[in-house]
Amino acid sequence: MPPAKLTDTYDQPRGNERHHEALDILAPKGTKVVAAADGRIVKLFTSKPGGLTIYQFDPTEKYAYYYAHLDRYADGLQEGAQVKRGDVIGYVGTSGNADPNAPHLHFAVFELTPEKQWWKGTPVNPYPLLQP
Repeated sequence: MPPAKLTDTYDQPRGNERHHEALDILAPKGTKVVAAADGRIVKLFTSKPGGLTIYQFDPTEKYAYYYAHLDRYADGLQEGAQVKRGDVIGYVGTSGNADPNAPHLHFAVFELTPEKQWWKGTPVNPYPLLQP
């Protein structure tokens, strides 16, 4: 998706008490999802809210990139794989709690804890990362 077509949905209200700490990038189901940066795939996971997901660390292991609601992974993708920015890692879908009529990529960035625990990391607005 061209950066000019992205909308910054980070921190939008969701419900009464929560804010959206990610970008929702609307795209047709099956659209290629590419790595936002160089790094390593650390976890391929399926969860009720995120559906089919990918966790990627940057080369310094300071940041984690989270890709959710995927339809499927790229062929051959596995935990531990090294990826370059722009490599296809998956395909847009509606898995998890995504609206089946609104396929999209839920993309988040977290600053990692010293223990590399992304689930305890500090959310970072990913919108600037995706701009040229």
